[in-house]
Amino acid sequence: MLGLQYFSFEELWSPWFFFLMTALVILYFYLAGPWKEKHAPSEPKVTGVQKTLFVSGMVCYYMAQGGPLELLGHLMFTFHMVNMSLSYLIAPPLLLLGIPAFIWRRAFRASFWSKLDGAMHPIFTLVLFNMLFSLYHVPVVHDYVMTHFTVHRIYYLVLLVTSFMMWWQIACPVPEWHRLTDVRKMAYIFANGLLLTPACALIIFSGQSMYATYNDPEVWAKAMGYCVAGDPTILLSKFSGPSFFNLLSPKDDQQLGGVIMKLVQEVMYGCILAYVFFQWYKKEHGDSADDEIPDNGALN
Repeated sequence: MLGLQYFSFEELWSPWFFFLMTALVILYFYLAGPWKEKHAPSEPKVTGVQKTLFVSGMVCYYMAQGGPLELLGHLMFTFHMVNMSLSYLIAPPLLLLGIPAFIWRRAFRASFWSKLDGAMHPIFTLVLFNMLFSLYHVPVVHDYVMTHFTVHRIYYLVLLVTSFMMWWQIACPVPEWHRLTDVRKMAYIFANGLLLTPACALIIFSGQSMYATYNDPEVWAKAMGYCVAGDPTILLSKFSGPSFFNLLSPKDDQQLGGVIMKLVQEVMYGCILAYVFFQWYKKEHGDSADDEIPDNGALN
């Protein structure tokens, strides 16, 4: 399927990354169970909803960065954008809401973190994430990151951290750490959609394929060297390049990737925006808001 039969189990499933993600899930259940009962027995019980959200977020991130989708993201730009959507638009809010408030409080109780409080200003996190995400999809930057392993890992880590910083403003799991009212959250979500639009528009409406990683066999082989074993030049002797695997022309593949990214963003932000709006509406009309999105009342 889609050329995956040409790659080994290790190349498709990244066992070491799988073990790391599994270890983090085990750690989560330990903290949410035995550790909580011993060190924080008065805290609300971690619910099944929270556990489901956390595991779902971990699965999304693993599939995008370690599972078959990660390899497919080196074969087709469309899957690359699916991975970006899973990694930075879907997984972070699921993980934020899945981790109970008492764990966040313990993790950030050291006085050191208060010195970084300015970095969590909503406007700063809004601009920082969208700027880094958009910059990454400038063709020369994208191709450089994809063909330099260390830069690639660092950039993806920074994107992950800044995506959490951005989503924290919307889905903050600790009630007393809220920075935005519901109305401001709605404006924040709307601004996120606007700031991401130029990058998506550049990708969708470009008259040609912009990324050498997906249309130049030499660049593609170098990028593939980071997710397959052995000499990447052997790939060129076996396959003609990315076109061997691509179901579409490079231009159509690029445009479809941009459309998918925009659609996922619109659906995700639209659902969150609608939820925040209805919570605000309930408050304004005196109804219970116990299930406010970042409040543990919805999850505990």
